[in-house]
Amino acid sequence: MGLVANLNRPGGNATGRSSLIGALAPKQLQLLSELMLKAPLIGLLGGDALIVSDNRDLQAAARTLGQQLLILKAGTDDELEKAFATFAQQQASAILVVATTLFNRRIEQLAALAARYALPAIYSLREYALAGGLMSYGNSIGDGFRQVGIFVGRILNGAKPADLPVEQNTRIELTLNLKTAKALGLKIPTALLVRADEVIE
Repeated sequence: MGLVANLNRPGGNATGRSSLIGALAPKQLQLLSELMLKAPLIGLLGGDALIVSDNRDLQAAARTLGQQLLILKAGTDDELEKAFATFAQQQASAILVVATTLFNRRIEQLAALAARYALPAIYSLREYALAGGLMSYGNSIGDGFRQVGIFVGRILNGAKPADLPVEQNTRIELTLNLKTAKALGLKIPTALLVRADEVIE
């Protein structure tokens, strides 16, 4: 995005924390395939930030898993409704929702749409599973806030943002919602349950 010169020496007046949202999508596809053993078509819902390189990585991951992707973008509430209707019409087995600012402000709406169309979905934030989404695999918001607080403390104590490396988030959480799984008629494999950081009953 051009905000910093590089991660180790940002330069300028900006530093911070970089999430792994795009990099986690192939692993999210794998988790869906573990849950849905027969999932030939996976819907992928993203925003305008879903760049070409991410698409290539996702397409490669899908091919490895024997899946096809139906990629749709949404930037408005109407487009969200249409996207879920299209996923259902095209008989997607499940969907992967890539985190965007718009989506993260509509967590309950996205969980409700997935429930209305009976689409198993994986999201990037735990908050989606808490709102009724099936599962999430992604960065910890709490850990991110803690890291940002450390940055603020360093800068207030005289450090220059240009000298503070941009940190990669390393804490990844898997959250499963058993109530939603039951409503969808899905049995979550024991191997997934054992790996989960949190299971919502």
